Amino acid sequence: MNQGGKALAEFVAEATEILDTLGKDLLTLDERRGQEADPDLINGIFRAAHSLKGLSGLFGQDRIARLAHGTEDLLDRLRLGKLMLDDTVLDSLIESLDVFQALLVETSRGESSSAQGARAEALTERLTQMGAPKAQGEEDPLERLELDAQVRAVFTEYEEHRLRENVRKDVALWRVRADFDLSDFDKGLAELNNRLKPLGEIISTLPSAQPSSASGIAFDLIFGAKVTSQELSAALEGTPAQLSQLPVRAPARAPAPAAPPAAASVRMTTAAAPPAEPAPRAAPARRSGTKKSKAPKAAPPPPEPEVEIAPPAPSPPPVSTRKGGEVEAEAEAETGSKGPRVDFDTSLRSLTQTVRVDIRKLDGLMNTVGELLLIKANLQRISEASRQEGALVVSKLWNQELARETRQLERKLDALQNGLLEARMVPVGQVFDKLARLVRRIAREAGKELEFLISGGEVELDKLIVEELSDPLMHIIRNAIDHGVETPEARLLVGKPRRATVSLRAEQKGNHVLIEVSDDGAGIDEHRVREVALQRGLITQAQAQEMNRRELLNLIFLPGFSTARTVSELSGRGVGLDVVKNNISNLSGIIDVWSERGKGTAFQLTLPLTLAIIRALVVGVSGRTYAVPLNSVLEILSVVPQDIRTVERREVLDLRGQTLPFTRLARMFGLPEKNTGRHFVVVVGLAQERMGIAVDELFGQQDIVTKPLGGRLHSVRGISGATDLGNRRTVLVLDVAALLEEGMGPERRWA
Repeated sequence: MNQGGKALAEFVAEATEILDTLGKDLLTLDERRGQEADPDLINGIFRAAHSLKGLSGLFGQDRIARLAHGTEDLLDRLRLGKLMLDDTVLDSLIESLDVFQALLVETSRGESSSAQGARAEALTERLTQMGAPKAQGEEDPLERLELDAQVRAVFTEYEEHRLRENVRKDVALWRVRADFDLSDFDKGLAELNNRLKPLGEIISTLPSAQPSSASGIAFDLIFGAKVTSQELSAALEGTPAQLSQLPVRAPARAPAPAAPPAAASVRMTTAAAPPAEPAPRAAPARRSGTKKSKAPKAAPPPPEPEVEIAPPAPSPPPVSTRKGGEVEAEAEAETGSKGPRVDFDTSLRSLTQTVRVDIRKLDGLMNTVGELLLIKANLQRISEASRQEGALVVSKLWNQELARETRQLERKLDALQNGLLEARMVPVGQVFDKLARLVRRIAREAGKELEFLISGGEVELDKLIVEELSDPLMHIIRNAIDHGVETPEARLLVGKPRRATVSLRAEQKGNHVLIEVSDDGAGIDEHRVREVALQRGLITQAQAQEMNRRELLNLIFLPGFSTARTVSELSGRGVGLDVVKNNISNLSGIIDVWSERGKGTAFQLTLPLTLAIIRALVVGVSGRTYAVPLNSVLEILSVVPQDIRTVERREVLDLRGQTLPFTRLARMFGLPEKNTGRHFVVVVGLAQERMGIAVDELFGQQDIVTKPLGGRLHSVRGISGATDLGNRRTVLVLDVAALLEEGMGPERRWA
């Protein structure tokens, strides 16, 4: 990669990280719509916009820099209390994030369209002129605070604003004085901050001019307390802090009550593990034109060092989830939207393949590599000794030492493999946060009121799987909101609450992750599904009569099932779901659907943790060798022909009183079947699906690296890739999800 390309990649990676942070904070701000904005949250968004402006200017990205500058100016007026945070301002901030994303996509591709440039310029102008100034009372609340003039002189404009807000709300203000030794004052001050932050707002930290001793340093913290003086004293017990309340005069007249905020149409709730205590935020950046400078404040301890590495395998090309003009036009007519539609062709995939990794993990990997080099040296020494010593000595000493080094090599390679896999893992919350922003836009456009529940965002998956998962989830959620969830009026008519519920949750189950998207909408009418499938010629009348309810529901995944007429009559289910299913299958996953008319629908996705290095069971079928991912193998049986019976033209086994679907791998692939009289049966399972696969031989287990099949072999059913075994022989890796899907239906050959 040339220097220009490398610089561009660095810019895209860092800008993507900033936008991810900006998106999370804006989502939190949107969740608290109608409540008072947290000043720390506003400051965090301001700092993200400021960082993006500086980064874009450094790399010559003028379009992004100008929009970031306009966003930063708006946020500066917000944090200084010069502008009210109303719905218009919040919507514009969220829109700016979308424009940033679109500009960054063009930048990553080396493009620069005039349409996006004009959109960014128009938004920048709107941000600059937006909003009415915040109304001020006749008396400045800050004048009611009895505080020494020398202390007030060093406050920044932002700190004065926060003092003014606390006085206006009648929050008790305290001076917290603490003396520390110069040798460890940073630790003492950090502990004091950690104790105070949950109880209120630390408005300012001022180095005191009167330390208690020549070797010490004192700080005065101006603190707005949301608790009683007794609770505050109890929290500071054991610290050198001394409390004194700042007197505040009564107001000349009571301020007018604020107007109630407008209700939000979307409420988002995130249920996850409690987050770790965040590091103290840095002091707000000084803007030009603010008040005089002040003594520097003690900085919080630096975060753990981190580096970025890129995964070795490239992501497969994205697959569009839009079906066609007819379907999209019908969907738009159904929502009744008058404004511009959201561009759903925009992928939620990250623009960079970098993964943030704690440097301590890399240190562990480097130590493992160093130990492997020692083992390599020992093996070379043993090999050299075997050429010089006699055969008798070799047979006794050489074999023992070689066996010992081989065991060491195996342990260290396992540690290296686990460390590399851990480095590739990222939380699925990275995608969930982006989907939450999408939900907000779709719901408002469709005129729906809903609560979006998120849980399990901390569950980790391979980075490449997470990226490929974003578009299928986007499409499923879009269908759920656009067509699965009823309008508030329709819900009231059938006795449901006005506000619908759409849930997105992730849960790790062994070596797999279960992701579920559910809603409490109208559900799917399986009888209408059967009628449409028959009309389209997707199934025959005989097949329709033999299908159970679950098989009928799964017809929505068939290619060609989605049409404009289907959108209006089936609540949009099935629009592009064949593409969604193909995407999930490419990840060696399986998708299942549950629905009950009038109660809702749920899509369940079962995915492996990683596709990089896996342990596999090596089997033989008709003289050919295959690898079966061990994370899908439940058990291995040995059966005779008498154990196999036929039910409704499908072969099954009786396994501990339960009927197990049974399939012959040789017959599936059109290979000659061996007449051995006894079969080895590998029982595989994903989600709730179980099936027995007949094979001829078992060769044991082995760690494999799966490589994708290229060219014409890419779409071969039942095969997920290929791998090299220890003898340098290439074998095919079975796609358990595809085998399960095929085994559940009537038998057919994949010749």
